[in-house]
Amino acid sequence: MKENVKKDFLLLTVALPSLLIAFPSFAAETEIKQRNTDKSTKAILDIPSLSEIELPATNAELLTQQSAPSEIKPENQPETEQTPSDDPDISIEAIGEPDNLPQSTPTYVIDKEEIQKQGATSLADILKRMPGFAINDAGHGADTHTGTYYRGASINQSVFLINGRPINNNVNTYHGGTDLNSIPVEAIERVELYSGTASALYGSSAFGGVVNIITKEGYGKPKLSASAEFGSLSLNNQQVTYGGSSDNVRYNFSFERFFTDNRYRVPVGAANRDEQGFLSNADTATSTYFGSIGVDLDQKNSLNLDVTKLSSRRGLIYFGFPLQRDRLDHDGLNIGLSWKTRLGNGESSNLTTSIGYNQDYFSTYGPTGAFYRTGALDTQQLTARVDHEWKLTSNNKLRWGLDLKNTDLSGDVLSTNPTSIAKNGTEDRSLFNTALFAVNTWNISDNFLIDLGLRQSFDSHFGNYLNPSVGLRYAVTPIVAVRGSWAGAQRNPGLDQLYVYDTVHGWEPNSDLRPETGSTWSAGVDVNFSENLIGQFTYFGSSIGDRLGVIAGKWANIGLVDTNGLEAALQLRIAAGWSTFLNYTYTDSQIKTGSERGLQLGLIPYSVLQSGVGYENAGWQANLYVTYNSGARRSIFANPGDKATDFAPSFVNLDLSGRIPLTSNLGLTVYLENLLGEQYERVNRIYSPGFTFRVGLSANF
Repeated sequence: MKENVKKDFLLLTVALPSLLIAFPSFAAETEIKQRNTDKSTKAILDIPSLSEIELPATNAELLTQQSAPSEIKPENQPETEQTPSDDPDISIEAIGEPDNLPQSTPTYVIDKEEIQKQGATSLADILKRMPGFAINDAGHGADTHTGTYYRGASINQSVFLINGRPINNNVNTYHGGTDLNSIPVEAIERVELYSGTASALYGSSAFGGVVNIITKEGYGKPKLSASAEFGSLSLNNQQVTYGGSSDNVRYNFSFERFFTDNRYRVPVGAANRDEQGFLSNADTATSTYFGSIGVDLDQKNSLNLDVTKLSSRRGLIYFGFPLQRDRLDHDGLNIGLSWKTRLGNGESSNLTTSIGYNQDYFSTYGPTGAFYRTGALDTQQLTARVDHEWKLTSNNKLRWGLDLKNTDLSGDVLSTNPTSIAKNGTEDRSLFNTALFAVNTWNISDNFLIDLGLRQSFDSHFGNYLNPSVGLRYAVTPIVAVRGSWAGAQRNPGLDQLYVYDTVHGWEPNSDLRPETGSTWSAGVDVNFSENLIGQFTYFGSSIGDRLGVIAGKWANIGLVDTNGLEAALQLRIAAGWSTFLNYTYTDSQIKTGSERGLQLGLIPYSVLQSGVGYENAGWQANLYVTYNSGARRSIFANPGDKATDFAPSFVNLDLSGRIPLTSNLGLTVYLENLLGEQYERVNRIYSPGFTFRVGLSANF
């Protein structure tokens, strides 16, 4: 059966692109020569960016960093004078993938310059300063149980992509969630955050949103960049990248190694506090590799191959449990091949075909008293996608295509505990999912548009289901635009939840689990207050029924959660060389059924505020970041005496980053974290180490 599924998968992968290529003449007839008419509908905001920004006189068109299109080498671009747009709308444009997304919800973008300034060492570091995110499981002493949340949705209730390909494995046990260390930071060109009708393009499980990691491509003569950092808690981090181009070939290769022992004093009652009063078994070591090669076959066709490899070794801490010694090994591999072609004679019809392979191996092991147990999950996914962008008329654009995904899961269970020995063994399961998607953008007038989306899925286990979406955007005046969206969603249980016994936690699988179903919505306003200040304000919500959880040691559908929240993103240009940003998110995720009815979902703070101010001049940089967290509910694995209604205290954190140029291609970098030195409780008795620092050198050759 598994072999037949794979054969069908490969046949569909090969045959489908030819169906679209067969109509180039028809696509050419609908070509629209004036692409700038799309600018009147953009709502794409780069938050947060402390890099130098050139603002036009009348709108916010260049608030995002202008990166080069993948088809054009920067050194070959003609220099043109930027002129303000006359469109009666707020136009915030980013070149690349966001240009082809539904425009009724904003796309937040953070680029490589801002990533470098923030000193990010993982994707989690990048996301934590973007609107809507609450990230508990990254940073010094973090516990993988405490999770990453976007707009109240967990990491497996959002979609994560590398260059448009899915990397979520939907594994939920043995600490096997999506690993945000899976790609070297040095290899990331930018990170894009979508929501609303964009979910129809990438997956029905996007209750939260879609995170797309765009990797770097090489241009021009070969260039080598490298950095090395050392700091508190035995931290050391080395990154190197080499990229360039030759004729029609582009290449980029990156490597990153990171280690910290995370051994520091913690207060009485803290998770994994040893007899000396130190945090124990919290060390982390990762090695990540990335490589990409792109070839322009001709003026209309290009191929790109990218490969990422992760090796991660870390200790685990369980909040509220006695001292634990479990270890987690994670090895990941992601390979993608994409073919882009322009149908017809211009930009009105573009086809992208991609094939991907994703493997994740998670192994959790360790002693529990006199016994030993281990659990391993090996997930392998084959994916294929055909994505056609088509301007049907001057005011109508259609993006449609097909997604295919085959998932194989092998779960191994071993325990020496007499009560669990009967459950030892291996479970092999497979799943095949097909989805047809389409999003149509109709520009009713110059300042009013509607997005209509559909995603029809066919699943070998959960059958057929349809997820519609709708969005609209209206420019009330040249400085104010309103928008709104609604999308249906469905997230299916993971194969491990259905079939694999979790010997580490003692959780039983449940083959009768139902999918999580519901919808998400948003409404907002974009305001161009002045040529130096722009803001986006969004109300968001979701309703998720049949939420998955554990009852009496067994996976079950445990009820309904309704989420409502507010999101604000502001960016101000003070003067030349100066820039600031402010993001605030309020999230009310209320449990509507069961014994915890009326309570906030655990681990999700009500309020998170991120702000920063930066200055750059002649290679000198200084950036100050402020974080406020209202504290999250202590929900599970609580200490004796803790109540279900207890919240961790709120905290404020200050970070400072800077760069001092030593030569034209060598700089000294400094990152001072938690300047106030407060050892605050991050979440569920997980404590920060107080003040830490990193010092390093960065060079370009």
